[in-house]
Order: sequence, then structure tokens, then C-alpha cells
Amino acid sequence: MSRVSFFNLGDYIMTYEFNLSDEPYKKIKSGLKNVEMRLYDERRKDIKIGDYIILKNEDTNKKLKVKVLNINIFNSFKELYASYPKNRLGYSDNETASYKDMNRYYDDFKQKKYKVMAIEIELLEEIE
Repeated sequence: MSRVSFFNLGDYIMTYEFNLSDEPYKKIKSGLKNVEMRLYDERRKDIKIGDYIILKNEDTNKKLKVKVLNINIFNSFKELYASYPKNRLGYSDNETASYKDMNRYYDDFKQKKYKVMAIEIELLEEIE
């Protein structure tokens, strides 16, 4: 994850970069997902409301720029999933939302060690 600083009226606005699988990338791009879920580890603890995130598609290297609107911290993805409607997490009406889907990215040990975060985002633009 890289960080770039911008100076704005005395406050630092940070830009972070995350890699993202193709499916969640497409869902954010199309507006079907507006909550990005991550581990609340040392690399992400500095993210704050108003910061920007560049989401890089691991398959195509295309990028989306999003703005952080809100951040919520949970003890586990199970708690996070219980707090959000499934459509905000990228699931369609005919899909079953399961917190276990996040286990392919973060195991239970890491979730317990660091906690997890729901980053509510607003899509700003696609970057070429």
C-alpha cells in the first residue's frame, strides 16, 4: 500500500492504494458495492474520513479513485456483515451474503488480532 500526501487547508488528506480482485472492482465501478472491507491492521489504521483510495484491479491494472465517507471498526467480519445490508457489501438480491467469504482473504487469527473495518466509499472516477 502506498501513500501520497496532499496539502489542503492545513489538513493532510492521504491517498492510499489497495489491490482489488476483478469481481469487487467491477461491483464498485458499477455502483453495486460501496463498502470496502479490510483488516484493521497497522497499514490501514491511519485511514480517515475524507482520504482517498486508489483501487487497483489485480487482473487489468485499471484503477478507481474513491473517497472515504465513513469508517466502522468491528471485531470480526461476522459482526460487520450483520451491520450492513448485503447490497452495500456487493451482493445482489439473489446472492447469499456470508461473512465466511472474507476468509479467503483474511483468516480468523488475523481478524482476532487486528479487528476489521468497513470503509464506506464514494466512487469518484476511473483512472487510466
